[in-house]
Amino acid sequence: MDSVKAGCACGAIRLVARGAPKRVGVCHCMDCRKHHGAVFYAAAIYDRSAVEITGDARAYEGRHFCGVCGGLVFAVTGGAVEVHLGAMDAPSQFVPTYEGFSDRRESWLPALNGAKRDL
Repeated sequence: MDSVKAGCACGAIRLVARGAPKRVGVCHCMDCRKHHGAVFYAAAIYDRSAVEITGDARAYEGRHFCGVCGGLVFAVTGGAVEVHLGAMDAPSQFVPTYEGFSDRRESWLPALNGAKRDL
C-alpha cells in the first residue's frame, strides 16, 4: 500500500497517509458514538509522521473536522493519527481487525468476523 487519501465533504481538508496503518479498528464507546453521531466509529491508525494534512481543520478534544462543511476527517492522539474510514476516498481497502468496547455494541449489530475484541 503506497498511500491513502481522505478528506471532508467539501474538499477544504485533504489528508494523505503513507504506508500501511499500525492497525484498523471499530469502536463502540459512547464518546465515539456521540462525536460521530453513529452507533460505532471506524478508523485506520497511522504514526503522525506518516500523515500529511492540508487545509484549516478545527478541533475538539483531539478530533478534527472541517470548519466549512463540518465533515469529520481525523483525530490525533499522542503520536498517532486516526484517519476515519468514512472520510477516505476508497474506504473499502481496509478491514477492521479489532473492536473496542464490544460490550456496548448494539444487539442488532453483528460482531466483526475474526476481529479481536477490546484490545
